[in-house]
This record gives sequence, C-alpha cells and structure tokens, in this order.
Amino acid sequence: MTKKTEPVISLTGIIKRYGVGDAEHTVLDGVDLTVNKGEFIAIMGPSGCGKTTLLNVLGLLDKADEGSYELEGKSVSKLTSARCSHIRSDKIGFVFQNFNLVSRLSVIDNVALPLTYTGIPRLKGLRMASDALKAFHLQEREYYMPWQLSGGQIQRVAIARALVNSPSIILADEPTGNLDSKSSHIIMEELSDIHKRGNTIIMVTHNPDITTYADRVITMLDGRIATDSKERTTSSDSHSTKAHKTSHSTSTHSTVPKTATLGDHRKDDPDPFSMGSLVSQDSDDNTPAEPAGDAHKHTTPSESTSPDSEPAPTTPPTSEPSPRSSKKKKGKKRKHQSNHQKASK
Repeated sequence: MTKKTEPVISLTGIIKRYGVGDAEHTVLDGVDLTVNKGEFIAIMGPSGCGKTTLLNVLGLLDKADEGSYELEGKSVSKLTSARCSHIRSDKIGFVFQNFNLVSRLSVIDNVALPLTYTGIPRLKGLRMASDALKAFHLQEREYYMPWQLSGGQIQRVAIARALVNSPSIILADEPTGNLDSKSSHIIMEELSDIHKRGNTIIMVTHNPDITTYADRVITMLDGRIATDSKERTTSSDSHSTKAHKTSHSTSTHSTVPKTATLGDHRKDDPDPFSMGSLVSQDSDDNTPAEPAGDAHKHTTPSESTSPDSEPAPTTPPTSEPSPRSSKKKKGKKRKHQSNHQKASK
C-alpha cells in the first residue's frame, strides 16, 4: 500500500480584506486551494481579481483575516514575523515583475543578498551566488551593475537570486510582464527546467501563451477561484473510467447470440432468418427458380414471390381436341361400324 503524500500548500476558506468601515474591500473571498509537490501552476485572471494578494499570502508576506493556511502540513496562522522570515529564506523563493534588484549592489551581491539572512558567511555566500549565475549563463556579468543589463538578463538575475538558497517553492509574479517575446521564452524555459528538477512553481500571469508551460491552470474572478484545470481533468478521468466499465459490461453481454428479428439485417450480409432476405434471394440470383408443385398447375399473379422478380417458367399445358375434330372422328367411327355390319351379312 502506497503512502499518501501530504500537500505542500493547503488553503481553506481564505478571506483577505483591505480598508476600514465603508471603504472595506474583500480581495480574497473564501479561496480553497491545494498544491501538491512538484506542480507547476499558472494563475490567471483580470486585474484586481486577487492574484497578487493570493501570492503574498502564500509567500507569508501577508496574513489572511479568516481561513486556514497549512504549509507542509503545519499551520502558519499564528507564526511570528521573525518565524515567517526564516521560513521564506529557507523554503520560498520570489520572482517579481519589477525585478526588485538593489541598484547600488552588483549582480553577484544581489544574488547573495538572501543568504545574509540565513547566517551564511559572506565568502561562502558569494561562491553560492556565483554558481547560481553560472546556471543562467551570467558568470561573465557577476560584477556588472543592474543598470548595465538588459531586461531579460535582469530577470534571469532575479530568478538566480530566488534559487540561491535552494527553496522548494518558487512564487513568480508576472515574471515575463516587462519582457519581449524572445526574452519571455528564455525565462519560461528556465522556469520549466527548474520545475523538472522537482521544484513547486506558482506563477501569476496575464499572458495565456505562457500557460502552456504549466501543468495546471487556475482562473480567478472577483476574489474566488473560477476554474481549475485539475478539477476538469479529474472529472473527465472519472467519466472515462465509467464509460470504460460500461463498455466492458456491454461487450461481455454482447457475446450472447441474439435471435434475429423481422427486417433486422444488413444489406450486404442478409440474415437467413429474416423475411426480407427470403424474398430477395431469388431476385439477387440470375438463375431461374424451378417450378413448385404439379407441372400442369398454372401460376397465378397472386402466387408470384416478388413484383421485381422474374416469373418462374412453367410447363406449357396439354392441348385439348377441338369440337370440330371430335365430330369428324365420331363420323368415321360410325361409317366404319356400318361397313363392318354389311360385310358380316
């Protein structure tokens, strides 16, 4: 028996409000979400539907007003700010739309920045940052300043910074929002490679084209989850399973031969038990049928097998003597008898 794996993230009835009194606005309205390990989820929806707020709650940057949030089976609702910071630096990596690099720090210092909060020595942190940049082919730009890089290179630096502490969860907020199509494709290929290594990725996007990289697409509307491709897949699998069972039972019962019914036959393969094939057998055959019954019996139109079939040949009737020929024979017979009587006298 296989052991059931616990979900990485489990949200139940999450509600988040902003404002006070008449200005209060509900951004998340009862969100239920379960994320398993190794999933690549794309969250879509119009502006203001709560996508970024949901990502902030998942990354422990904000707390929900109501509902429960369990991270790796443990509730985070009562954690202190210091404890949340420790969890973020250890298990969660962030990729922002605006990159959020420190302009006065070099590329390698920006990548090593999250490691300073974990107590790792500076030299060791720089070596780890250099290894992360090599994975994105940016080792030659380690000591460049952010303003000396292109938009795609800055975003790759931001992804390297999110991965430097080897987190299990990556939260990406519009990672390709400020990039052209070519740079967007490169960034998505990098995220796809990260996903193949076993990381869980939750990405917010407005671009439907990049959702093809994800294996699960969620659509939000008015602070709620409107659609979830995982639920549709599960329901379709259950329907296909039921259909398979039904077809299997039908094929099992169909092995029992059925009694042929009147007219239940195919045109190319006539059923010998149907009346229609019995009628059409003579019409399909080119050889004339033998006459049935007495040879002297005449066939009437009502006894013909089919109006389209050829009439069966019959034996011509025996000719009967005409009245004139019978009178001549009687006269000859009487004359012969009279001659015989005269001879005897």
